[in-house]
Amino acid sequence: MKDVKLIVSDFDGIFTDGKLLVFSDGKTAKQIDYKDIMAIANILKKGIKFAIISGEKSIAIDILKEKFPSIDIFQNERKKINILKELLHKNSITKENTIYIGDDINDIECLQYVSHPLTVPNAHESVKKLTNIQITKAHGGNGAIREIADLLE
Repeated sequence: MKDVKLIVSDFDGIFTDGKLLVFSDGKTAKQIDYKDIMAIANILKKGIKFAIISGEKSIAIDILKEKFPSIDIFQNERKKINILKELLHKNSITKENTIYIGDDINDIECLQYVSHPLTVPNAHESVKKLTNIQITKAHGGNGAIREIADLLE
């Protein structure tokens, strides 16, 4: 994966384990692994662009944007393929130079579009059956982004 110029990731199920903690007062929480936060820093140091396209709105994503102002963030996006294509066009990057990381059915179009589709072991079965999909050893929310970052040369 030496030719990668852009990594685009889903959020829930990739940065998190896909679970939403709901407290008795109605507040919610998600957990992110610090290994994945360090992974973003390492990816950006290598000159690779990073983006998150999420179907939901999350304070956790906002916190990542504060920490890494150069990453592109798209929240509440149901048609992720349109955003992916816009990102490629805006940055003059080809799908051959792009990794997409997703875990559920709303990621399938993007995973099929790029040359480097990746997922996690806890992904939906339909995602794990895609042609050319690579599956990390680490589960979502448990260092999967770090594992991918460490594969980049």
